[in-house]
Parts: sequence; structure tokens; C-alpha cells
Amino acid sequence: MIRFQRLWATVVTGLFLSTAVSAQDAASEDRAGFVDAMANGIKDLENFVFSTVNVFGYDIEWIVAFLALPMILLTLYFRFINITSFKRAWQIIRGDYHDDKAPGEVTQFQALTTALSGTVGLGNIAGVAVAISTGGPGATFWMVLIGFLAMSLKFAECTLGVKYRKINEDGTVSGGPMYYLERGLAARGWGKVGKTLAWAYALIAVLTFLQIAQVNQSYEAISIATGINGSTAEWSFGIFIALATAVVIIGGIKSIAGVTSKLVPAMAAIYVTAALVIILGNISLIPSAFGTIIDSAFNPQAAVGGVIGVIIISMQRAVYSTEAGLGSATMAHAAAKTNEPVSEGMVALMEPFIDTIIVSTMTALVIVIAATNLGADFSQANAVKSVLLEGIQIADGAGTNTVGITLTSKAFESSISWFPWVLAVAAFLFAFSTIISWAYYSGQVWGFVFGGGSTSMTIFKVIFCVALIPGAVFSADEVYSLMDSMFFLMAVPNIIGIYLMAPELKRDLMDYLKRLKSGEIKSLRSHES
Repeated sequence: MIRFQRLWATVVTGLFLSTAVSAQDAASEDRAGFVDAMANGIKDLENFVFSTVNVFGYDIEWIVAFLALPMILLTLYFRFINITSFKRAWQIIRGDYHDDKAPGEVTQFQALTTALSGTVGLGNIAGVAVAISTGGPGATFWMVLIGFLAMSLKFAECTLGVKYRKINEDGTVSGGPMYYLERGLAARGWGKVGKTLAWAYALIAVLTFLQIAQVNQSYEAISIATGINGSTAEWSFGIFIALATAVVIIGGIKSIAGVTSKLVPAMAAIYVTAALVIILGNISLIPSAFGTIIDSAFNPQAAVGGVIGVIIISMQRAVYSTEAGLGSATMAHAAAKTNEPVSEGMVALMEPFIDTIIVSTMTALVIVIAATNLGADFSQANAVKSVLLEGIQIADGAGTNTVGITLTSKAFESSISWFPWVLAVAAFLFAFSTIISWAYYSGQVWGFVFGGGSTSMTIFKVIFCVALIPGAVFSADEVYSLMDSMFFLMAVPNIIGIYLMAPELKRDLMDYLKRLKSGEIKSLRSHES
């Protein structure tokens, strides 16, 4: 096992360091044969992951259906926990059941903000715009519905993340799908199945720590606002991000949680305030905006393949918005100070509500209102892009999210002329918080695969930060193809494990609710009164 870990570490190290070098060379020269070969390999992987199956005459990507099904089934199986435990979740978040003596490294609120910093981000700024520009305003309706159902899946995986976490001798916590798949299934007598699923997840997930997409998109937002561009600016921005990330992640989860617990509310306040200014300033258009969204959801543009086509587009973007099923957020929630895994699952179900139902809906309303003010004909294909991006040239190979962040910027700018500057700041904060959250997630996976010793983790942190540098100079098209494929593949072993442990989750939920009702678990507020 040690030999395997060293070999895999060498391969991964070589891959990411050579990628950084190749990117620098590509910035000044034509694409080399090696780079083209890598691009072709990424495309082949994307074609496999997003291959389609025909269902009732519709071509549906199998991986999208695979992720959507557990959201629906678990919502029913847990008796709409996304509704029944909504109030309880807020009580837990505000500290009503906090136990400072419980094992863990951060408060349940800090665990939530760390996880939210990985989900409330460019997916809500750019992803929603992409969904609307490709699937019409109706994509918003389906994204919100998917976000609602994703709350149940988030509850399931994060409950398992706390239940089967590993408390290390120094008090630090190791958690995530790698641990609950291996430990949880072993406890049920399915040790070999659990180990297979855990390692399958880890080996796929370890390749997802290349967070250059976040660097790429935050630089794009800053470039739109300032007009600054060019090779020197791109490399300087990448180096700045790498250094800033290094300063934070050296301190571990407590340092990351300390930053995100302040950064997430700040960046959310900036973005939500600007959105509210526009929405309230056009309050008379809100009913018609919702009407357009709902009408378009069930009567979409023919070009997107009908209602099923819009749902597929919405599902693709909602995966980034919620990260439900990917298992990544379970690593942050595993560090929460609590003796009750179910309570942390309830905290976690608030993530999709905040990042998709609230933030994404506000983004969508701003875009639809802006397009309405500019005279968009929503019955026509590409109605939103045609009015908001008129005369704007998007670079070839820039990637769909670049179109998305430009679209969002122009929607806000139509009401607030200086908003691209605000968006540039918000995009940077969103991206930076996502990067440092994924540094923690990736570190957990790295520790599982290669060992969590100080030397191993130092190597990881160096690789992680160095790999950020070329982010601003990469063409994002191949990057997103690779990340799309790897993110969705991560979900496969995770979802299988959740299905197998669903009965155990339900028993734990029923037991927790019973103890709450009997008064065995007491609220701190009841003691105060």
C-alpha cells in the first residue's frame, strides 16, 4: 500500500507540475502535440461521462439521471425532511444545541460557512446565466426545484460524514465519502464493497483539486471591469491567488473556517444587496418575471429539446450550485463539533436552500428583469443573450461560464452602471473562498490516498498552490470539460454507498427526532428560560 501511495503521489505531482509548465509554454507558443493529445483525451472522457440513453424518445445523459434519482427518492424516503426539519436546522445553526465539549474542530455554523464557500460562488453568478442563456428563463424554475430536492441528498451524505469521521490523536478530524463508504459499509458486513467504493471515490476525487477554473473566472470578471488583460496580468493574478491561498491553507481547517465564516457573509451581502437594489427598483416587473420563468419552464424554446431538454440543462448547472451527491461538502461538515450526526445533516440541508433557491433565484430575476427592460422576446431562442450581449465579443474557447459571468455582469450593469466593479470584487471573493474550501477537501482526499503525515501534506499544499498559477492563462474550455467529467464521476461511488446505507440513516433520523421530542436532547434556550 505504501509503494502504491508513493507511486500515485509521483504520478499526480508530475501531472500537475507538467500541466503548469505546459500552460506557460502555451501562453507564448502554439499548442504542442502533447497539449492537443491531452485535450483529445479530455474530450473522450467528457463524451463517455455525458453519453446519452434514450428514455421515452428523449436522449438523456445517464449521469444526470443517476444524480437526479436519489434526490427524488431520498426526499420521499425521509418524508420531506427538507420541509419538516427546516426550522430545526436554523435553530441548530444559531447554536441552540451547541456543545463545546463535543469532538470536532469548528462550530456547526463555521462548518456550514466553509461548505457554503465551496457552493455559493461562480456557479450562482455564472452558472445560472449559462442555464438561462442555453435553456431559457424556465431553467431557473427547474434549478430551484432540483435545489429543493437536493436538500435531502445533502442531509444524507453529511450525516454519514459526521457519523463515520475519524478523530485523529491530535484532535483533528478526517472525514468524507472515503471514510463513510469504507467504515459504514464495513459495519454492515460489506467490507470489500466499502473499500472498493471508498478508493474509487478517492482516486477520482484527488484529480479534482485543480481549481484553475475559479482563477480563470475571477480573472475574467476583473478583466471585464478594468479592461486589464495580457500575459503579464494573467500570470501576476495567478501568482497572487496562489500566495493568498497558501497563507490561509497552511493553518488548516480552523484557519479556513475563520476566513470563510467572515468571507461568506461578506461576499453574500455584497452580491445579495446589489441584487435586491435592482429587484426592488423594478418591483413592478417581478410578477411578470416570475410569469416568464414559469411559462418558459413548461413551454421552452424548441431549440433546447423541450421540457426534458431544459431539465437536463438545469440539472447540469444545479450540480455545481449545490454539490449535492458529490460528497465534497461532507469533509467540511465532518469537522463540526457535535455528538449528533443527524443534527449536522440538518445543518447541511440548508446549503442548497441558500445557494440555489435564494442566491440563484435572485441572479435569475436580475437577468430576466434586465432582458425585459431591453425588450427581449422570450419566445425566441437566445433571447437573453441577444439583448444583453449585443455587440460583445466572447473569446473563442473561453468556455460557457465565461459567457455566463459576462451575461450576469451586463444584466447588473443595465441598472447599476458601475456594478461590473462590484461583481469583480464579489467574483474574486466567491472564487477565493471556493479555492480555500477545496484546498481542505482536496487535502482530506490526499491524506486518505497518500497518508496525512506532515511531509505528505506539505507536498500537497505546494502542488495545490502552484497548480493555481496558470489558471488565468488557460483556455477554460478543456478545463471545464475535465472538471465536469471528474465531478460527476465522483458522485457514482458516493451515491451507491448512500443507497446501501439509507435504511441506517432513516433509523438514525427517527431516533434523533424521538430523543428531541422526549426532551433527552435539550435546547440551550430551554435552559436559559
